Amino acid sequence: METALFPSFSPITTELSPISLTHFLATTVLITALVLYFLLRSKSIYLVDFTCYLPPESLRVPASKFIEHIEISGIHDKESVNFQAKVLERSGIGSESCMPVTVHEIPSYSSLEATRKETELVLFTVVEDLLSKHNINPKSIDILVSNCSLFCPTPSISSMVINKFGFRSNIKSISLGGMGCSAGILSISLAKDLLKVHKNSLALVLSMEAVTPNGYNGKRKSMLLPNILFRMGGAAILLSNRKQDEGIAKYELQHLVRTHIGSDDQAYESVFQQPDEAGHVGVSLSRELVHVATKALRINLSEALVPVATKALRINISKLGPLVLPYSEQLRYVWSVIRKKLLFSPRQKRTYVPNFKKALQHFCIHAGGRAVIDGIVDSLKLDKEDGEASRMTLHRFGNTSSSSVWYELCYLEAKGRMKKGNRVWQIAFGSGFKCNSAIWKCISDVDPSVRNAWSDRIYLYPVDEISNESF
Repeated sequence: METALFPSFSPITTELSPISLTHFLATTVLITALVLYFLLRSKSIYLVDFTCYLPPESLRVPASKFIEHIEISGIHDKESVNFQAKVLERSGIGSESCMPVTVHEIPSYSSLEATRKETELVLFTVVEDLLSKHNINPKSIDILVSNCSLFCPTPSISSMVINKFGFRSNIKSISLGGMGCSAGILSISLAKDLLKVHKNSLALVLSMEAVTPNGYNGKRKSMLLPNILFRMGGAAILLSNRKQDEGIAKYELQHLVRTHIGSDDQAYESVFQQPDEAGHVGVSLSRELVHVATKALRINLSEALVPVATKALRINISKLGPLVLPYSEQLRYVWSVIRKKLLFSPRQKRTYVPNFKKALQHFCIHAGGRAVIDGIVDSLKLDKEDGEASRMTLHRFGNTSSSSVWYELCYLEAKGRMKKGNRVWQIAFGSGFKCNSAIWKCISDVDPSVRNAWSDRIYLYPVDEISNESF
């Protein structure tokens, strides 16, 4: 009797019943649909559009009016008045910048109600403009993020907007406070993270600073500077992660890098709200930063912040550079570090500064002050024209805090410089001390004839910040 080396198996015939076949096909279709959904769904964050607040001309504060106002008010002594006049002359702020109506009064009226009215005027205007421009139902907004550093009312600023426009009850709403001039980019970062979680959603970001309650009436020079530099302004930005909005969106968010050097005591104290010797509350500079300020003015906010801002920027770009720079620039940077630290080359005194213009076409540097803009332009080895949008924003609107980078992007659009495929770098600095960067890619043809906050004056710019003559 022979034994087979391998057992024999009888073929098994399986017949699927109609019900089993139906279940199998349904399961296959479901799995295929899910796979296609996850493969094709949008992972991008789109900037559909944004608007910047344009104050009425009746609120303009030319230098002569500013000085006359503080002289007549009698709040400041002669030395303080002269100091503010001297700083304003060098500030780079022109005659078009505006302050809220209560600041025009003598004496200035800075109540909670007056501050609330300023906030409502700015934010209600830009939100209405943005939503009506794109015919967006307020109830379609899924996420709302607002930021205002020095005004944190109850109910919150986000609640004020929700009440005004009737947003739905399950909106994801957040109000940020105390985060300084870089909070605008920080708000974009928060909205981006929320959009990564909540798919097929719209996010509205609101950025402003309230000027009404933050005037300083004391004598400390380091605290008088915000009186001079800060002006009225705000912006509303509409973000989306919906694939259907790709065709109408202006920009796509490519990179966002946040840097916080608050662990450094000098950086932490560089911008600090506190009372002076007489109990007057204001925003102060540390003595260490005052010491490195220009000798001509002895105390100047924008110039005093340059060392801290440069340090924060240096850390920020060390993370941002590898994300945007071509390999050739990265290799040149690495080689310069090697030569400096290992080869001890006498010719290599400084580390090579990468040429960011090989990766980016436009730059929006926070309009914190003329020296801040100039310092960052020099640090990045940019051309003077690369800081034009920032200088002109400072000239016309002053320092509008967290919204300044949006006025700068608005300037570039009005000038017709934003072309499809261009990339723009928004750089913001703020108390803490923080440096935040956002890289946007233009994904549509931006029409410069579409009206924005610059449209009525764009033909006059650029101008020289001091003599008001063309560059």
